[in-house]
Amino acid sequence: MRIGLDMMGGDYAPVEAVKGVKLFLDTVAADAHLVLIGDEAALAPLLSEAQLDQSKYSVVHSSQVIGMNEHPTKALKEKQHSSISIGFHLLQSGKIDAFISAGNTGAMMVGTFYSIKAIEGVQRPTISTPVPRLDGSIGLLLDVGINADCKAENLLQFAILGSLYSKHILNIENPTVGLLNIGEEEGKGNLLAQATYPLLKEHKELNFIGNVEGRDVLTGKADVIVCEGFTGNVILKMAESLHDIAVQRNINDEYMDRFNFQSYGGTPVLGVSKPVIIGHGISKDTAFKNMIVLAQQMIETKLLEKIRESFVK
Repeated sequence: MRIGLDMMGGDYAPVEAVKGVKLFLDTVAADAHLVLIGDEAALAPLLSEAQLDQSKYSVVHSSQVIGMNEHPTKALKEKQHSSISIGFHLLQSGKIDAFISAGNTGAMMVGTFYSIKAIEGVQRPTISTPVPRLDGSIGLLLDVGINADCKAENLLQFAILGSLYSKHILNIENPTVGLLNIGEEEGKGNLLAQATYPLLKEHKELNFIGNVEGRDVLTGKADVIVCEGFTGNVILKMAESLHDIAVQRNINDEYMDRFNFQSYGGTPVLGVSKPVIIGHGISKDTAFKNMIVLAQQMIETKLLEKIRESFVK
């Protein structure tokens, strides 16, 4: 497999990206060739210092970088030689099997939708976040930001995508699905929640357990929790702040440490035809390493083929 990595994206690129590549190659047994996309002049001394096995990677030069605050569509159009643009070109043409970047999130989303396309039958691709639970396991919350306004059919599809991801990547055999709501009883919530509940309940391939409340998100009541992206993003940002608060107050707690996004790397765009993984702008070496591991898992488990099969039925 060939995994493409944007070496210029993120606040600490390319230094932390190179460290992440070294961490991956030194600690993970993988039959993967890494395609490092970035400025050769900037990368050369860092790669030399890292003393990497040169058979495990190759460098594709990019002469431009899309800044974190640039307008996504305009930047992709005007910066054809940027690391993100080149990454999507390589992915679209089949020269790499997955693409990872911690760069401009908007540019990554625009590039994904316009060059990779959604899997047939998927109305709206989605992004998720892993949820650290009290029993030590990992749950999944989706959508967490790219679909602020949704229809009931969208949430149904998020549940399907989240269930497949949980089964094949998180290794949960029969993941339970919960609908985020303001009460447990059927009929609770706003019009979207009320319309979504029967769709989830009637879908034969979902292990739907009903509504879950905000207090249930971290308890493990449901393996997959679905909501529209507005609510999901609020929960995600609040969860990230818990780790920041713990650090600021010098609270040393194993559970609170699991809210550190570095532990999970990035999030895949679920529902598109090839693996695209988006990292946090402040990603460091561990996050980059974990994003590469996730790309490897998505390829090895044939997750996208399983999603495609599910939506063809």
